[in-house]
Amino acid sequence: MEESLVPKKSLLTSKNIIRGLVGLLIVALIGGFYFYSQATKDPQKEAQKELATVVAQVGKHIVLPEGETPTLATVSDPSKLKDQPFFANAKQGDKLLIYSKSQKAILYDPKLDRIIEVAPVNLGTTAK
Repeated sequence: MEESLVPKKSLLTSKNIIRGLVGLLIVALIGGFYFYSQATKDPQKEAQKELATVVAQVGKHIVLPEGETPTLATVSDPSKLKDQPFFANAKQGDKLLIYSKSQKAILYDPKLDRIIEVAPVNLGTTAK
């Protein structure tokens, strides 16, 4: 076999090195910004925002108790709730609004934008 007399171009030219460093710098800046934005999120504000969104969505379908802030829960494992009739049709990701003063629980599916179940709730508080 005959070897080519044309010299091979080196990939390690100063132009390519600079391009690589600029690319790495851009990736590092984007990654740094992402992690900074994640670290500076206030979980309490995020929870309040989610609660307001769910209340607004559910409020389009049913009259909600006024003057009371509900507790919000998310169904994470419906198989653990299958013994309770209220959760018979619950799916992962469904939202539960609990109004303790009004003694009302509302199960809501945000994907279908439907109320799945409404029931009275007894939180076990006894008057003395």
